[in-house]
Amino acid sequence: WGKACPVNSPSPLAAFRLRHSLRVRWAEVDPQNIVFNGHYLSYFDIGVTEYWRAIGLPYPEGMAGTGGDLFAVRSVINYHASAHFDEILDICVRAEKLGNSSMTFEMGIFRDGERLISGEIVYVNADPESKTSRPLPEKLRQAIETWEAGGSAG
Repeated sequence: WGKACPVNSPSPLAAFRLRHSLRVRWAEVDPQNIVFNGHYLSYFDIGVTEYWRAIGLPYPEGMAGTGGDLFAVRSVINYHASAHFDEILDICVRAEKLGNSSMTFEMGIFRDGERLISGEIVYVNADPESKTSRPLPEKLRQAIETWEAGGSAG
């Protein structure tokens, strides 16, 4: 794991082990009758929340006792096509890179296998009081590496 799946690859869904389906609600579409762009960050957040559950470290309980917390420091969204009211979307997440104190998630939003949205979110582990970075907790690193290698949540 660690290589991005190109948007035009034959099966971009295959790059993601975590897929969470959701239905577009009426309140999420704008006057153009498409999902308002800001909602895709909320969809990303839902995907990351489900990722934590899948690896066996639901947030925030999974970070308890580590002396740190995760802070989003960068979000990127690339729009390829629009989603509409009542469509079923697959929110996909994979850990693309683990650094010393940071982690990068590749994000994908698909409709019937077509990639509508690609992006990434970078989180940094930091002391909640001082907001200074600290190494990723070993239990988090191991859970992510195990999951991305095809193992089950511990």
